[in-house]
This record gives sequence, C-alpha cells and structure tokens, in this order.
Amino acid sequence: MAQTKVERSTVDVSKYPELVVMYLGMRVKRLHGIKLMFGLGPQIADSANAQPDGLLRHENLVYSVFPLHVGMRQYWRDPESMLKWSRSDPHRKWWQEYLRDSGGTGFWHETYFMRGGMEAIYDDMPDRIGLMSFLPIVPARGPMFGAMSPAGKEVAAPEPVLKETELYEKEG
Repeated sequence: MAQTKVERSTVDVSKYPELVVMYLGMRVKRLHGIKLMFGLGPQIADSANAQPDGLLRHENLVYSVFPLHVGMRQYWRDPESMLKWSRSDPHRKWWQEYLRDSGGTGFWHETYFMRGGMEAIYDDMPDRIGLMSFLPIVPARGPMFGAMSPAGKEVAAPEPVLKETELYEKEG
C-alpha cells in the first residue's frame, strides 16, 4: 500500500481579532422534545441563511443519534454582533419561549473568545457535557445569569432576552 503524504494547513485569523466561536446543542429528553427540535431546525437554518451581520459561518452538527442530540457551530466577527443578533427577532422570541418551557429538551452553549475568556450555559441538560463535565457547576444567577458576564467580557450587552426576575419570579 502506497503512503499518502498528509496535506497540513492552518488559518490566518488576523483579519478577525475579536473572533467568537460558539458551540450549541439541543438534546431530546422526552419523546415530545423531538417536535420542538425539528420545529426549530428549519427556523434556525432560515435565520443563518439570512446572513445576519457578523455571522461568518454556521455549521450543523450531530452529537449523537441516541439520545438525539444535535447542534451547531457558529463563527462570529465579534462579541457585539453576536449579542446584537441574539437580542433581536427571531432569536429573542425563540429564546423567550424556550426559557419558559424547554419542551422536553435540554439546551446548552459554550462560547470561546479570540481575545480570551469563555462562557457556558446549560438549560435542563440531563447529563454533564462539555465544560460542565469537569468544572464546578454553579447556578446561573446574579452576575452569572446573562451572556458575557461569565466570560469576563466588558461588552455593552443589551438587556437579556428574558430577565432573571421573569424566569424565576415564582421562586423564593
């Protein structure tokens, strides 16, 4: 058998000094969660195909078939464009609805910043995955509630899609 040389490449990221890479996932926890997952899929695809300002690349991923766990990887030009999009429709609407009812699914995202820092949120995840599999898990409350706070980023973040008091108003 003839040997094949490996064609190695790398990338020059200097054009995007504020690059953000985000991994997202949705896992079916209960049978009716399949309906939510497949209902959101086309909407998310349409949103990515609309090429929101700052979204450089959107890729779909399958983490596992059983249990069904799908997701995406997104590359954003900078934290500001990612946050601006996440606070606008249709994303804002999807997120508000999901936070009020996870529909038999678990959802998570992990975000990594070119200039350092990372943040992660796990909603109704039945198993420890990603960073939560080896780091201490703490409640996403107070300063840890909103995106970017855990990352230590000083970005003028817009109001969260759903305020902490709205999500947990029935507690305590």
